[in-house]
Amino acid sequence: MFERIHEVVIEAGKNLVNKMNSNFTVETKASDIDLVTEMDKKTEKYITEEIKKNFPDHAVLGEETVDEIGHDKMLEMIASHPNLWVIDPIDGTTNYVHGLPGYTISVALYCKGEAAYGIIYDPVAKELFVAERGKGATLNGEAMCVSEHRYLSESLVSTGLPANNTSARYHGLEDYVKITPVTRDIRILGSAALQCAYVAAGRLDAVWIWGVNIWDIAVGRLIVEEAGGSVYQLDGSEVRFEFPHFTCTNGKIDKEWKEIFASIHGF
Repeated sequence: MFERIHEVVIEAGKNLVNKMNSNFTVETKASDIDLVTEMDKKTEKYITEEIKKNFPDHAVLGEETVDEIGHDKMLEMIASHPNLWVIDPIDGTTNYVHGLPGYTISVALYCKGEAAYGIIYDPVAKELFVAERGKGATLNGEAMCVSEHRYLSESLVSTGLPANNTSARYHGLEDYVKITPVTRDIRILGSAALQCAYVAAGRLDAVWIWGVNIWDIAVGRLIVEEAGGSVYQLDGSEVRFEFPHFTCTNGKIDKEWKEIFASIHGF
């Protein structure tokens, strides 16, 4: 059913790789470090057009077009629309602008508030992470699952610093300082989607991000759950569409993981 979308995302990824070191335009959005390129816009346009060709009765919501409808309308659409595709054309735009690997394309299908299907594609590594609700998660067609680590002391974790939220960046840095001594180590990869995919693949044991946007983890949430992991907010509550503070884990370190955030923030 979704094979054509796989092809579209892979083709879009090839184009990104081919254009990465060319002279594309770069602009800023909410802040000087919140970047968007002409390749973000072209990629979103291409994927949107292909989805509409293949699923003409479905709606599409992309990161670079969400401003046209507004935040509240976006939340309403995600919660109520029977078939809504959510696209992040380049998650990790700063990496892309600087010629670094670690950027992804992510595409999710939401059905009345629940993620039903999604793809995260790393075009540099040529890794296609796919999940379908109730059918598990795969990497390049092979089943994947979360890691077996049970203690923070043996866990490799990851975070991200949002580009347009000063308080969220502060919280992330505060956490970084206090979490580093109790884990094996911490990584900042620059793509929330890729970090979620790595939890699902067992490469990371947990990810936490303050101030994340829905398109950043629209697929990641599903992939982690389908690979056997846990997804919740940092205070331990169920994830909401606003995603103010999000974490996903292998599901085995949750007790210690929740305790460390409670000790830092008083949850």
